[in-house]
Amino acid sequence: MRRFLRAIYIWWVAMRYGLDELVLTGIQERKLLWLARIASVGRDLSAPRGQRLREALQRLGPIFVKFGQVLSTRRDLLPPDVADELAKLQDRVPPFAADVAVNIIEKAFRKPVGELFISFDREPVASASIAQVHFATLKDEAGHEREVAVKVLRPGMLKVINQDLELIHMVAGWVERLSADGKRLKPRQVVAEFDKYLHDELDLVREAASAAQLRRNMTGLDLVMIPEMFWDWIRPDVLVMERMKGIPIGQVTRLREAGIDLKQLARDGVTIFFTQVFRDGFFHADMHPGNIMVSVEPDTFGRYVSLDFGIVGTLTQIDKEYLAQNFTAFFRRDYKRVAELHVESGWVPAHTRVDELEAAIRSVCEPYFDRPLSQISLGMVLMRLFQTSRRFQVEIQPQLVLLQKTLLNVEGLGRQLDPDLDLWATAKPFLEQWMLEQVGPKRFWKELKNQAPYYAKMLPDLPRLLHDYLQQNQTQHVQQQLLDIIREQRRTNRLLTSLLYAGAGFLLGLVAMQIYVWFRINFF
Repeated sequence: MRRFLRAIYIWWVAMRYGLDELVLTGIQERKLLWLARIASVGRDLSAPRGQRLREALQRLGPIFVKFGQVLSTRRDLLPPDVADELAKLQDRVPPFAADVAVNIIEKAFRKPVGELFISFDREPVASASIAQVHFATLKDEAGHEREVAVKVLRPGMLKVINQDLELIHMVAGWVERLSADGKRLKPRQVVAEFDKYLHDELDLVREAASAAQLRRNMTGLDLVMIPEMFWDWIRPDVLVMERMKGIPIGQVTRLREAGIDLKQLARDGVTIFFTQVFRDGFFHADMHPGNIMVSVEPDTFGRYVSLDFGIVGTLTQIDKEYLAQNFTAFFRRDYKRVAELHVESGWVPAHTRVDELEAAIRSVCEPYFDRPLSQISLGMVLMRLFQTSRRFQVEIQPQLVLLQKTLLNVEGLGRQLDPDLDLWATAKPFLEQWMLEQVGPKRFWKELKNQAPYYAKMLPDLPRLLHDYLQQNQTQHVQQQLLDIIREQRRTNRLLTSLLYAGAGFLLGLVAMQIYVWFRINFF
């Protein structure tokens, strides 16, 4: 019943803000246009379409706001007016009352705000779908005054998110049961993956740990800055971190006026993404413009500043190697190898003809490789790849959903900074070098160093282990011989028994025949 009521509410919000009219007018069909005009009768739909969509998403709650945040980076797929309005979802979600934020902080630490911080700005500087941020000043363990950002979780978030996720799970089940494509796309597994990461985002201790891991991983790269976490001031619903300063990456005009090299910035973003994915297998999976700034401080000029680490993605070594081989084959236009990898991994049925899959992939990708990003119709590429995948029954891998989403975000940021960015040319040298390190002497030496403590511990026990192994083999060999003898004896016994029964039967037959002949002679 709760899901049903929520579905009714979503339908009501869609009708209230005229989202049905947006869908119908977006389809150039005369009958549907007439239907859209009839549906708009009696409703005030004078507000711009982008504003109505943004307000509807805000009304529906945090999950839908997240959806709008992802859409806002896809300016190649959305009209400019809609993309501009959805961009406001990044940091213009209405804040909750400052008194509520103060109460949450004081309840978490069991101290007044005045004892926790030297100063605390009650006016939030940013308000997003999950939490809002206040600036403050505190004394660290060394007694130094530090400027910090205090992130406070929105109250009642878990209940609202669970209600929406229950509805999404239900719809995913319908899609999987009723649609042939639904079974292939694994919607229930995809929603389960989204469910997991969304609940992870509600635990600010987990977010702080993810940020600390990314900060360690990025040390020495000198392309991105991750804020320091203050662990004594972190709780599940409150997070205190170093205050970061910079220009939001979406404000391209300000970046250009500050002297930032936008083309280099776009290339650096691609490098950061591929480094986190393929070198570390641990990547920032919420890279929309509201979470990225660019430093203009003299010591860190032009570096990325990453914020909001509630959603991170992880990849196993097998995932990384498989993806790297796929990317490398794509960059080299080796479509046969791409098709073979799909078959080897089980993404397509084993009976799929590699030459047909190769031809289909070539027809989709080849027309776009030599064009700059500004000339690529990514919507057409995605549509044609989907048609191809449906034809060959390609299975969507749920563990890679976050990676796909993050790659779309990176492409969207690249388009804003440098419309001529060639993503393939930027990523290809990095991937080829990474692949070389995975199979070359560097990988061998690295693995040898990693395993050295284990081998050093095992070396003194090697003679005993070898003796035990030989003794075990010898014992097993004797046992095997005994088992073979027993089995042969049993087979011989069965053969002898059969022969005895046959002989006895033959003798009984002869006796019966003799008796029968004697009776015939004497009595007939």
